[in-house]
Amino acid sequence: MAVGALIGAYQEDDGGGLRALLPLAGRTLIEYQVRCAAAAGAAPIVVVVERVPQALQDAFERLRSDGIGVFPASDIEETVSRFEAGSSVLLIGDGVAPPLKLVLSVAEAPETAVATVPDDEQHAHFERIDAESRWAGVALVDAHLLGSTAAMLGDWDVQSTLLRRSIQEGASRLPAAEHGGEPLLAESAEELAGFQRHLVQASRGDRDDAASRWVFPLVEDIATEQLMHRSVPPAWLIHGSLGLTLAGAVCFTRGWLGVGLVLLLIAAPLDLIAGRLATLRLRPLSAGSFSQRALWPAAGLALLAIGLWEMRHGTGWGALVTAAAGCAFGEAARLERSGMPPTNEMWLLSRRNAVLLALPFAIAGQWTGYLVAVLLYGALSFFIVQRVRHPALS
Repeated sequence: MAVGALIGAYQEDDGGGLRALLPLAGRTLIEYQVRCAAAAGAAPIVVVVERVPQALQDAFERLRSDGIGVFPASDIEETVSRFEAGSSVLLIGDGVAPPLKLVLSVAEAPETAVATVPDDEQHAHFERIDAESRWAGVALVDAHLLGSTAAMLGDWDVQSTLLRRSIQEGASRLPAAEHGGEPLLAESAEELAGFQRHLVQASRGDRDDAASRWVFPLVEDIATEQLMHRSVPPAWLIHGSLGLTLAGAVCFTRGWLGVGLVLLLIAAPLDLIAGRLATLRLRPLSAGSFSQRALWPAAGLALLAIGLWEMRHGTGWGALVTAAAGCAFGEAARLERSGMPPTNEMWLLSRRNAVLLALPFAIAGQWTGYLVAVLLYGALSFFIVQRVRHPALS
């Protein structure tokens, strides 16, 4: 069954502005709500408004520029006309910041459903629906209710009326705490600050190498918090990481070894930051993008460039052979470990781990020693993966 979305954006916050325009993760609350609905596959997405100030119009334009169709509606007839007969409508309450998992859980419900929170002091600001529970700000209702509601309403609060009519018709109750987490009903920017911190922390996700788990998180956090307030496309950071890695390889061929290493260090966390920005904007990066896939080969080119420089300036052809063998073992280990749990890959050879490994050798000026270390690291990683994946062969 097709699912559309209906989101409220007409109630005012403590300062007299719209709750929908409260800042969240570098954007506005309404943008977060719309992106949650879009992530659940909802279309069309209709926003109920009484007025459209410039800031709200700007939010709509940002969403449309990302390919998300959003339609403001100021009267009941216009709202009803947006939804097909027989479809379901995902309701998201005005000023509600729901966890994405909760929105997905409600949208995937097999029948009409209402997410609930307990009727207690902690949830006193949520709308009460009976003696034991309150509305958590997310529900799935039948579109036919919207049409029949339009026939009976004059001065209307469409979401509240739809909610109550859906409950009267037997909508199932889904405790929010058991279906993705409890939402926040925000009336001020300060109330959203804690929810924003949770989003930023949750965007870190799993890490599959030691460098990204223990060395780069602080850099990631600072960069993510700064960039989420700007209109920087995450893909640009991936392109930047690839460009810096290739530039580092060029520097190695010219003998600017320290400069090349600095460029690789800058490039190392950029794809992680890009992934976090994409997560915050609820538009995950495509794993198959050219720049994303090219980061690993580009790092191999940088290693070969070091081997080429060392071959020409002191240690002979052995340096280049060592670099090539290190690349070969690294690629073999990468291919073999596909499907392994991330926690088992933490100390294996990776692009970021290899970049950090270069630091002590660069300080000591022992770049040939670094090539040998990468070769041993890659070989050890390959044999560990072989033992884990194919124990019968070991």
